Amino acid sequence: MRKAGLSAVLGIAIVGLTLPSFADKFKAETTLKEVQPAGTRTKDQKHQVYDLFFDAQGKTYTCRTDSGKSMNATDFVVGSPIHLELDGNKAKLKTPANKKVECEIVRAEALPAAR
Repeated sequence: MRKAGLSAVLGIAIVGLTLPSFADKFKAETTLKEVQPAGTRTKDQKHQVYDLFFDAQGKTYTCRTDSGKSMNATDFVVGSPIHLELDGNKAKLKTPANKKVECEIVRAEALPAAR
């Protein structure tokens, strides 16, 4: 009887600890708000780094590309629709033309409440 109670408590604790990590994962359709180069490229960096801005789930996100991977900025047109997959601080963006980029969330800001 005592082992069953302990197992139940452990089970609830494990579920309680894993649920917040699932809450960070979501997919959405949104609009690309802005694309900006981030800093200047150095000799150590193979590719230009870009910041991409978009809104999702009541927040504005800034997502930075990796300097080790290339991205053609003209493939990501500001104001165009994008498919977003967000997992914690990692994001994958895909355009309707099936152009993809992976980036890291560097800023999240709550959108102002509608008045």
